[in-house]
Amino acid sequence: MTARAGVTVRPATPADEDAIWRVLEPVYRAGETYCIPRDITRTEALADWFAAPFTVFVAEAGGEVLGTSHVGANRPAGGSHVANASFATAPEARGRGVARALVEHAKAWATAQGFAAMQFNFVVSTNADAVHLWQKAGFSVVGRLPGAFLHPHEGPVDALVMFQTLKGETHGI
Repeated sequence: MTARAGVTVRPATPADEDAIWRVLEPVYRAGETYCIPRDITRTEALADWFAAPFTVFVAEAGGEVLGTSHVGANRPAGGSHVANASFATAPEARGRGVARALVEHAKAWATAQGFAAMQFNFVVSTNADAVHLWQKAGFSVVGRLPGAFLHPHEGPVDALVMFQTLKGETHGI
């Protein structure tokens, strides 16, 4: 469990599923940041969020879940030394340090698990707040996928690949 600016990040439990869905649903319904069907069901969304190889965490303040992340290996076998993570913050909690606490926790957790680096495979370029935050957290844009995301309002926009080497063993990275 880690805490930052009144936001505590801890492992999720089955009892958190309703709260996690309350965070994920508006993000998925908006369709602006994830390649997830906008009409995904609660059951499908939670099954995807909790799917192996990811470990799920929640960020809370005052006992209320304000965000969630899942962190795990980016790819199996030869890619298993690089972590991947996804994050979602409740719309009403944006600007309160939730995403920052989640990304700092994800990096610390991945480092403790022995991952050499962390990669975000598909960051929608129009998600400017996330891109800015990930860059402040030490991630670099290492690739741009032109028009790879069909934004519901802006049409085809670029997706970014972001990467950061973590402290500790680098396995040649």
